[in-house]
Amino acid sequence: MLNKNIETFMACDREPGEAKIVLFGAPFDSTTSFRPGTRFGSGAIRRESYGIECYSPYQDADLEDTAVTDCGDLELSFGDTGKALEDIRGFAARILGEEKLPFMLGGEHLVTLGAFSAVYEKYPQVHIIHFDAHADLREEYLGVKLSHACVLRRCWELAGDGRIHQFGIRSGDREEFRWGKDHVNTNKFNFEGLAETLDALKGKPVYFTLDLDVLDPGVFPGTGTPEPGGVSFDQLREAATMVCSRADVVGCDVNELSPHYDQSGVSTAAACKIVREMLLALSGDKKK
Repeated sequence: MLNKNIETFMACDREPGEAKIVLFGAPFDSTTSFRPGTRFGSGAIRRESYGIECYSPYQDADLEDTAVTDCGDLELSFGDTGKALEDIRGFAARILGEEKLPFMLGGEHLVTLGAFSAVYEKYPQVHIIHFDAHADLREEYLGVKLSHACVLRRCWELAGDGRIHQFGIRSGDREEFRWGKDHVNTNKFNFEGLAETLDALKGKPVYFTLDLDVLDPGVFPGTGTPEPGGVSFDQLREAATMVCSRADVVGCDVNELSPHYDQSGVSTAAACKIVREMLLALSGDKKK
């Protein structure tokens, strides 16, 4: 039985039984390779959302009209990465078992592996659409395979070749890019080709993972591994809305906000608005 959280993201306060989308947090950052702090991201998004309207003038839609519930943050083990991932997988599987869509707020990007594992179990033909500054395709990082630098490589081990579609990538080591040419579809620097990818994936289940450092650090400094040369807020908003409105999204996540690196609060506000736009697009009728 899913239990409703008292503090919710915006107006995501439907009774769990009524909800079609279940929001939950995965506050974990034990494998962060540069600046830690993403464990505070999901809580910050939830708290700061009260400063932003539920209504979107971009979509002429309001979260008060959507069937979304917020189950709050999971309590995860920071000393056992495998256990944390299994707890995430188990919770996402419960949501999927009730025929609802899991929407996870990270946390570092490794948390995607837990949620995606549950989605893959139910939808073995699933594809991944991945927005990020970093390829995250390393075989290992400092001798460790369960790292946020390796998360898409671990997802590839489940999904296989041709199932991962990356956009906005502008960082990674040479071997990642060489390996990726044979195994994943990588669109560097921006969202060119996204519409064509969505056309090709029509009718196929999609897991959408959004690392917020795809944004340029000039507009989103609140992240652990900032990479200059990213996309603008409006470019990300339009691309994320396109995915959520056109693809058959069966699970998704937004991750890598480290709120304390941006004392202005602008990064957290940007994250809140991206989550709002995604939820509204997921709740609307799919474009044919």
